[in-house]
Amino acid sequence: MKIAVGCDHAGFPLKAPAIAELKSLGHEVLDKGTDSTEAVDYPEYAQAVAEAVMRGDADRGLLLCGSGVGACVAANKVPGVRAATCHDTYSAHQGVEHDDANVLCLGARVVGEKLALEIIRAWAGARFSGAERHKRRLGKVNAIEAKYQRKPSD
Repeated sequence: MKIAVGCDHAGFPLKAPAIAELKSLGHEVLDKGTDSTEAVDYPEYAQAVAEAVMRGDADRGLLLCGSGVGACVAANKVPGVRAATCHDTYSAHQGVEHDDANVLCLGARVVGEKLALEIIRAWAGARFSGAERHKRRLGKVNAIEAKYQRKPSD
């Protein structure tokens, strides 16, 4: 699987361990920055990762910021992105299995490195179940997105 990874300055300390973990699991990583702890704005990196997923340049995305929340909010503005902030392994794998979450957001100021890597493993190893009830619910989520998506003439 190809996974786009992005972070802001607060998430940067988790970036190298996260990338190393993804590569050790056999995934290809598309690094979308940032490259230091110098202050930057998380929406730029969330957008870069989310657009890579939307375009199909990456199968999934991983975003690292201080809380995970800001990057999640920004990523979810991109059509087709289903980002989830997860700070436990259950939510990480269940979000993929039931909700087809395609972007994982982690808060580097919330979880330590060991837990972050456990969450990444759970998320990366999960697959959408395809169960009828999950497909039906995902269809309803997609319908909400389509209802509010701007048309070119808007």
